[in-house]
Parts: sequence; structure tokens; C-alpha cells
Amino acid sequence: MASNEAWLLENGGNIKGSSREFRHGRTAHNMSSSSLRKKSDLTLVSKVPCGMLRDLLANLQEVILGTKLFVLFPAIPLAIAAHIYGFGKSWVFGLSLLGLIPLAERVSFLTEQIAFFTGPTVGGLLNATCGNATELIIAIFAIYEKKIAVVKYSLLGSVLSNLLLVLGTSLLVGGLANLRREQKYDRRQADVNSLLLLLALLCHSLPLMLRHTGDSIALMEVPTLVLSRASSIIMLIGYVCYLIFQLWTHRQLFEAPEADDDGASDEVAVIGFWSGFAWLVGFTLIIALLSEYVVDTIEQASDSWGISVSFISIILLPIVGNAAEHAGAIIFAYKNKLDISLGVALGSSTQIAMFVVPLCIIVSWIFGIKMDLDFNMLETGSLALSIVVTAFALQDGTSNYMKGVVLLLCYVVISACFWVLRTPLRKHFNDFLSPKIPLIQDFNCQPKEPSKLD
Repeated sequence: MASNEAWLLENGGNIKGSSREFRHGRTAHNMSSSSLRKKSDLTLVSKVPCGMLRDLLANLQEVILGTKLFVLFPAIPLAIAAHIYGFGKSWVFGLSLLGLIPLAERVSFLTEQIAFFTGPTVGGLLNATCGNATELIIAIFAIYEKKIAVVKYSLLGSVLSNLLLVLGTSLLVGGLANLRREQKYDRRQADVNSLLLLLALLCHSLPLMLRHTGDSIALMEVPTLVLSRASSIIMLIGYVCYLIFQLWTHRQLFEAPEADDDGASDEVAVIGFWSGFAWLVGFTLIIALLSEYVVDTIEQASDSWGISVSFISIILLPIVGNAAEHAGAIIFAYKNKLDISLGVALGSSTQIAMFVVPLCIIVSWIFGIKMDLDFNMLETGSLALSIVVTAFALQDGTSNYMKGVVLLLCYVVISACFWVLRTPLRKHFNDFLSPKIPLIQDFNCQPKEPSKLD
């Protein structure tokens, strides 16, 4: 530890807020991601005579090898090589997804390291904007490629995954691991996030209902688009108020408890400020590159794997993008630290619904692309029921494994729905028809006139 501190002072100067001050600013996302980190032994690195080489090796060891997910880093150069040398699109897609898993966790780690030097408030703002960087970057590339359906599906899937899969698994594992103890949590944080999610649901539901109010859906396209953009601005204002509430006025509600038995409270920065900033920029660029690969190859992967784009976007992408945080939430629920698990699941859902979604509407507006908040009836209905079920499950401030079972079963049913609702179904159905019979092109096709043989 002494060698770490000496190297830090040499590399980055004074450490601000490295003890009690930063600990009180530590968020659930930071605590969750830290559960997948490994302590690095810099004994050999400290013996390197060249100072510049020593700093470089220390950075590589802390950033690349300082996570239990480091085994997935080779997927990044493999994805780039597969793209350059023209391998199958499905290989590029799969390797890019694997490469995004450790990158998402490392971004959380780097924002926490930078927060040691900026203080807890700025660190909280960094976490509020970078906590879902993977989903945001994928969404922006999909908007640029005019794949609006992929954007809507992936963002919807992120909210559903956090509310049902992550929270459900956490409550199930925590309940089974603590059968003889009553699990409690501070419901005030859950109430705030539930209110914001209901506000986001209102902003999604109104454009949907408005589109189907008029005599013609086409005539309501422009009013729906205008309402969506206005609602997005309102949602961003609400998110700013949420940040003020979380980081200043009611900060004590969102403080993660100190981890006294898992080593996560070892509050010492391991890299300097400028090193952390440089790594953060570099990883963000790599995430952007892999996100471009994902967006470009998702349709080919769908055809190759026989899975619909909707299922890949709603189920697979969110799980991959937040795999590290999800695993951390489950681990802390197992240790009976439900406040951290709730902070991860509900905080990520709120951030996606109130920040990333409206930001994507504004970005598409800037690009001159028509994207609204109408996520269609099935998708909006799934979102509404998920928010309602989660709010009911968290209303009493206590938890048991049965609540986790219900949330997980809800997620399974929704996953099955989008597995069945896939584009290849109609194509597969047409393959069974005789070549003399015209292919079914649309469910609203007009009945044909009877032939003379009839």
C-alpha cells in the first residue's frame, strides 16, 4: 500500500477526498462494480528503475488486470481483426458484445478513480452521466444509422433488465442466502425512483395514445413527434432535479453503506488523475468502435442465429452492457446489502428512462431524424406492467425470495413474448407453402377472388 501511495504522489499529486469525504460520496454503482475488482501487487513493478516505464506498467496492471473480467479483453482485438479481415458478421457481433462487458466495468472503475481527485459531488455527476455509457453510445450510433427500432428496443430492454432480471435475481439470491434473517432496506430511495419511472411511463404513454386518437395514424405523426420532443425536455429537467436531490439536498438517502467485510472500503486511488482521464477517453473510443460494429452487424447476426432483432436488442444487449454491475448487485444482495442492489437496479433504470431516452430523442432531433416516444403498444405495455409490479414489490421495505421469483418470472414471460414476436416467423411460415401459392406479404392482405376451378 505504501508503494501505491508513493507512486500516486509521484504520478498524480495530492489525493483529494480519499478517505471519509469520498466514502460518503460513494454510490451504489461504484460499490457494485468494485465487487469484481482484484487487488494488484505492485511489488515487482515498483522495482523497475525507469520511472516512465514503471508508471506505464503500473497503469496496465491496475486498469487491464485489476478486474476479474480481464479474460474477456482479448475479444476486443479479435472483433477488430474479424471486421478488418471480413469474417462472418455474426462473429463480429458476438466478439463485440463480449468485448463490451469488461469495458463497461472499467469505465465505472475509472470514473471512481477520477472522483478521488475531483471530490464526491463531481464524482457523482460523472457516474450519473457515464453509468450507462455503453447503452448511450450504442443508441447514438443506431440513430446515426437510422435504426430507430434498435434504439427503442435496446433502451426498453435496459429498463426491463434492471427492474426485473437484476432486481429479481438479487432479491431471490438474497432471500435464499438469508432465510433466517429479515432483509430490510430504505424504501425512501425506492419511492423516489418509482415516482420518476412513473413520470417516464407517462411521457411514453401519451404519444402512444395521441397517435391512436385521430382518425388517421399518419395525420397524428407530426403532433406525436412534437409531443415527444417536448416530453423529452421535461424529462431532462426532471433528471436534473433528481441529480440535485441525489447529490445535494437529500444526499444521505443515496449514500451506499460502507463495506466492512468485502474489502470494497479500501479507499485509496490506484492511478493518477490524468492517467485515469486518458484511459477513460481511450476506453470510450473503443466502446464507440465496438458499438458501431454491433449496430452494423445486428441484422446479419439475427439472420445467422435465427433470433429476431427485437429479442437481441431487448434481451441480449442490456445484459451484456451492464453485466458487471448486475453481477455486483447480486453479490451484495447475497451479503444482505440490499440498499446497494436497489441502488444499482433502480438507479440504472431511472438513468435510462429519464436521461438516456430523452437525450436520444434530442440527438435524433439534431440529426434531423424522426424519433418519438411511441414505443408501440406491446413495448409500452411491458414497461408499464414492469414498473407497477416492481413498485408493488418494494412498497413495504422488506424483502424475501418470493418477490424475486415473481420478478424473474415476469421477465421470463416478457422474454418469451419477444422471442415469439420475430420477423423470421412469417418467412418460415411461407417456406411451407406451395410455390404455386403466393407468399403471404402482410397480415392485412385482401382476400383473393375464387378461381374458376372453385
